[in-house]
Amino acid sequence: MRIAVPLEIKNNERRVALTPAGADALIHRGHRVIVQEGAGEGSGFTDAQYEAVGADVVGTAEETWGLAELVVKVKEPIASEYGYFRPDLTLFTYLHLAADRPLTEALVASGITAVAYETVQTPDRSLPLLAPMSEVAGRLSIVVGANALLAAHGGRGVMLGGIPGTPKGKVVVIGGGVAGEHAAANALGLGADVTVIDLSVPRLRALEVRFGGAVQTRASTRYEIGQQVAAADLVIGSVLVPGAAAPKLVTDEMVASMKPGSVLVDIAIDQGGCFEGSRPTTHDAPTFRVHESLYYCVANMPGAVPFTSTRALGNATLPYITAIADAGWDAASAADPALAAGLNVRAGEVRNAGVRAAFGL
Repeated sequence: MRIAVPLEIKNNERRVALTPAGADALIHRGHRVIVQEGAGEGSGFTDAQYEAVGADVVGTAEETWGLAELVVKVKEPIASEYGYFRPDLTLFTYLHLAADRPLTEALVASGITAVAYETVQTPDRSLPLLAPMSEVAGRLSIVVGANALLAAHGGRGVMLGGIPGTPKGKVVVIGGGVAGEHAAANALGLGADVTVIDLSVPRLRALEVRFGGAVQTRASTRYEIGQQVAAADLVIGSVLVPGAAAPKLVTDEMVASMKPGSVLVDIAIDQGGCFEGSRPTTHDAPTFRVHESLYYCVANMPGAVPFTSTRALGNATLPYITAIADAGWDAASAADPALAAGLNVRAGEVRNAGVRAAFGL
């Protein structure tokens, strides 16, 4: 199969969908790998490294997409890439369609087979291709949140861990999944006072065991979220409903009650965000003010650490890319229900229930 790796063009997106090691593995199975010139540079990979393992390096996005039977990417295509879609092409990337109607409509109109990393789901309900980036985003959320709390950046001027004789910063993590767990871990590492809110009491129990009782936990209700948010210095929104739009759990009214200079980081922004008033931002302009608080809503947070995140993503996606390349989409998805769950659009139809619900289809 001809597998193509375009250069990512989203703002400050430096990840690449396939490492030279991944290209080498696919080429040794008899596949052809086409890489757009410069695609790996942001992650520390040169064109020469891809060529050394037998990949073909080509100059333009048009040529890269045009040669492909399977396109592997990191981020969802943007409008300038819609023209490359065609019915005989399979696209495998993060899509987050429930928050992006124009992309959904473009995929439907083209007849392409579009498979989303974030909806590949194993029988135990884990999300193997979302998990590594959730780990990165969760840990980064504390880094960027602590930075936004600096007075020079418009924040409260709070150091999360405090020092002896001073209050610790209060961090509230809404959603105790993979991203929330890693956010809590980094916040605890800085010495913060950490509370995790989740709907699942068994999950809260597991987090208390995981952190040896160092985090406080709360069952999720509108009232409890309001109480915790009002007292917080930093709120992390890490709520996920696979494939569907994120629920708006922090209302504008709650934000109005927060301390001046408090910070909210919306990890769920790829799925529309879990704070009322959230809107996607970029690494160039990551924050905006709502009432007297700062929102951080960068939609590709792991792109800030491409050396780490590219390798982590490649470790997770390569077995699935290999399965599609070896057998084709039909046979590969028939053999693996987890991979089949990744299908979002095919032959002009939306196949994912969460995306259909988001748009009333």
